[in-house]
Amino acid sequence: MRFSQFIGQDDAKLGLILNAIDPRCGGLLLVGGKGSGKSILARLARGILPSGTPFVNLPLNVTEDSLLGGIDLEQTLRNGQRTLQPGIISRANGGVVFVDDINLLSPELLALVMEPQGRGVEIIEREGLTERRESIFSVLATINPEEGDLSPHLMDRIGLCAVMEEQNNRDRRLAIMRLANSCPVFTVEPDQEIIADISAARMLLPNVQLSPEALEYLHQVVQQNISPGHRGDLFLYAAARAYAALQGTSEVEEAHIDRVANLVFSHRRLQIREEEQATTESEQNDHNQDQQNQEQQDDQGQLPPPPENGENETENQPTGEGEQESNASSRESADREEIMQVGTPFKVRRLSFRTDRRERQASGRRTKTRVKGRGGRYVKSLLTSPDRDIAIDATLRACAPFQKARGRDRCLIIEQDDLRFRQRERRMGHLVLFVVDGSGSMGAQKRMVETKGAIQALLLDCYQKRDKVAMVVFRKDRAELVLPPTASVDLAAKRLAVLPVGGKTPLAAGLLETHNLIKRIGMRHPETRFLVVLITDGRGNQPLVDKSSMKQEVAGLTRLLAEQNQCDFIVIDTENKGNLLRADQAIELARQLEADYYTVEALQAEYLSELVQSRTVS
Repeated sequence: MRFSQFIGQDDAKLGLILNAIDPRCGGLLLVGGKGSGKSILARLARGILPSGTPFVNLPLNVTEDSLLGGIDLEQTLRNGQRTLQPGIISRANGGVVFVDDINLLSPELLALVMEPQGRGVEIIEREGLTERRESIFSVLATINPEEGDLSPHLMDRIGLCAVMEEQNNRDRRLAIMRLANSCPVFTVEPDQEIIADISAARMLLPNVQLSPEALEYLHQVVQQNISPGHRGDLFLYAAARAYAALQGTSEVEEAHIDRVANLVFSHRRLQIREEEQATTESEQNDHNQDQQNQEQQDDQGQLPPPPENGENETENQPTGEGEQESNASSRESADREEIMQVGTPFKVRRLSFRTDRRERQASGRRTKTRVKGRGGRYVKSLLTSPDRDIAIDATLRACAPFQKARGRDRCLIIEQDDLRFRQRERRMGHLVLFVVDGSGSMGAQKRMVETKGAIQALLLDCYQKRDKVAMVVFRKDRAELVLPPTASVDLAAKRLAVLPVGGKTPLAAGLLETHNLIKRIGMRHPETRFLVVLITDGRGNQPLVDKSSMKQEVAGLTRLLAEQNQCDFIVIDTENKGNLLRADQAIELARQLEADYYTVEALQAEYLSELVQSRTVS
């Protein structure tokens, strides 16, 4: 099958051709649902590369040694000196590295690929040897948003992005079926016409220039498609030059810039637009709610509701008989409990956490960890290991340089100091502690509805990652463990549905109960990895002991929690950010805990899925 026979997907085809002309276009990410033809089109790209251009597949189970290279055993045994064997990155110099389902590749290994790709130089430090090699290649990758997203940082390092649109046209679908029938066995055939065009464009590329007017227009396009950093500018510059060369002209025109702009900015600008839309929608919802409350008050002649933090506005005023009745009414309103429905759950953005050095008997899908025993994936070799799981490859590399000096005749001579052992890793689940603010302030403007929706979404994520969950609720004057640690996410969802709100905000009590729970579980199960999800607006108003020391209580407890090495923290701010009088106390709480900070809107999944949906609808 030839590249030009592939039906439709003009943007994706153009992105592949531009990268074949100039690797400085930064690679291409093909985004689409299952069965959209991403992998087939990516493999057909081999048929448009000039003869001799490397096209290297990067498997998802690749090791660091395979990626970066290691000791060449044959040469080392023959010469008695360590000799480096090139890895996948070295073999791809001047060509393409293809990663199918890039979101499933380990972030650590993906960083090892993207670093030399952006720098143009590969620095190898293996087995006591250091070497620098030229490393100019393009990254060609596919991703299905239904199987997870890619971090914005790594997305930004990929120059171009094309969405594989669903082919709903009847004629195209029939044409695809006929093509599949005519090619029962998939093979890649050279597409000589496109190869000739790419070769001609490569020869013309050094002479392609941007006039001052074209450069000014490029700057205007960049301003219209706001994206963080300067990578978008540089990739647009390279792609416009490559497209001009493909068109056979030595001067970049405005039409060339317009043609490639969407490839450069589609995966960069959408995230910012989503954030703006979320803010606008939140402000509009708040405005509509305020109008409804005001209309109800005008119709019913009611007084405004008490402040969100549960404090009594009139407690510092002189109190007569009528005022005492008003105070009693306010306290009764603050103590009144209300059960709110669960809001609409959503897909949670990808959450990733640091790896530690502890060895565990692990199971789950959340975070990578070192494992005891001989299960798991072999990732590197060690000089010592209590499991005595010998790494044959590393042992051979260690003994190879000394075989000549040891007088080797036929068999390898391996001594005790040559032995190397395997370090293995696998993914593990966390114990996720939901610490939820159930005070009266969460009932204002029905914020507990969307908060429960966010918790429900996180519970689904916990189910997918095989985490255990527990739930602590703090309200009135105490904190309570309403759900002990359990693997039943369904049970957690049921407890969430009947969770009431009302009363003051004993934030310090919630932090203290969380600390005590971590200590109790940690003593019984020291290998446990905790994820604490603190959901609050941070406006504590009920102390443990004395109101004058309330801030000191919270600061001391956050310090104790932050010292727990086996814990990660997330703070989800439920405060209304459209309010001019917002306190942003949850931000300070996140800083004290050294936690990741999100609003409910920012917790939603990254933007690849919406990118696919928007292109499909259009």
